[in-house]
Amino acid sequence: MINLLPPDIKQGFRYARYNYRLLHWCVALLCVFIGLTALTTAGLILLGRSAASYRTEISQTEASLASQNLKATEKQITDMSNNLKLMNTVLSKEILFSQLLTRLGSLMPSDAVLTNLSISQTTSAIDITANTANYDAATQLQVNLADPANQIFSKADIVSISCASGTDVTNAAYPCTVGIKALFKSDNPFLFINNKATTK
Repeated sequence: MINLLPPDIKQGFRYARYNYRLLHWCVALLCVFIGLTALTTAGLILLGRSAASYRTEISQTEASLASQNLKATEKQITDMSNNLKLMNTVLSKEILFSQLLTRLGSLMPSDAVLTNLSISQTTSAIDITANTANYDAATQLQVNLADPANQIFSKADIVSISCASGTDVTNAAYPCTVGIKALFKSDNPFLFINNKATTK
């Protein structure tokens, strides 16, 4: 079939088809834009409602916790925890005197007598004073106390030794006096919190 239309008419028809297709694309893009706008608006509305709902729930939860006096309960728990720590610290330094005295008695040389004990809780140490028959007994007492096998002291040092003579002797059987400072071991079985003492 031969198209005998003039060229300007044929060109007009061609551009009319182009315009028709372009109009279809514009309508499609407009529909897509309207759809995206609607979805975005709906999403923002839902997000706003959810945020308002969460704010309401948070307010209700805070009010519920406030009514249950949560802060006071937390303070009580903190105070109890601090008290338990303090008790543990105090008890870890308490000495079981009855068992300690028995053990010290077994460590005394035969020619020595215990005359005084002074325990310092802050330094975990003990000052021991004893009367001995001679200088050797005084040094033997220090050796006995420092012996690791006794499980009492980490170390024991002689602070002083003095032996009276002549008219200065008030106790003829034990003329020497020795002072010893001994430091308790951290795992001392005679500490209250580590009550593992065994008789030997």
